[in-house]
Amino acid sequence: MISRGEAWFDEAAGPLVRPYAVTRGRTRANRYPLDLITLVVAVHPEVHAAVVEQEYARILRACAFPQSVAEVAARVDLPLGVVKVLISDLIERRYLIFRASPSPAARPDLVTMQKVLDGIRKL
Repeated sequence: MISRGEAWFDEAAGPLVRPYAVTRGRTRANRYPLDLITLVVAVHPEVHAAVVEQEYARILRACAFPQSVAEVAARVDLPLGVVKVLISDLIERRYLIFRASPSPAARPDLVTMQKVLDGIRKL
C-alpha cells in the first residue's frame, strides 16, 4: 500500500493520461478513411497549434510536411488509434488535409505489372 505523500510513479513512467481521456472516450475515427499509409499535412501548423490542446498541437507540428498516419503516431508517441481519432478531429476543423491511399480497384493488376516488368527487361 502506498503511504500518504509517497509517489507511486516516476519520471520514466511517462504521461499518466489514458488514451480514452485524450480522445474523450472515442475509440474510432469512422468519418474519414484513415489507414496507416494515408498522408496528412497541416494547414498553417504554427497558427493552429497555438489555439488547440497539447496533443493536437503536437500532431499539427509533426504534420508541417506530409506524413503518413503511422509516421505521425510514431513522432508524437501516441497509440495509433488515438492518433486516428485526433487526426480526424483536425481534418474536421480543416487544420489538416489528407489524401487517402488508392483503392484496390485503382491499383494495376498483376498482369499489367508483369507486362511492365517484361518491357523493362527488354530494354
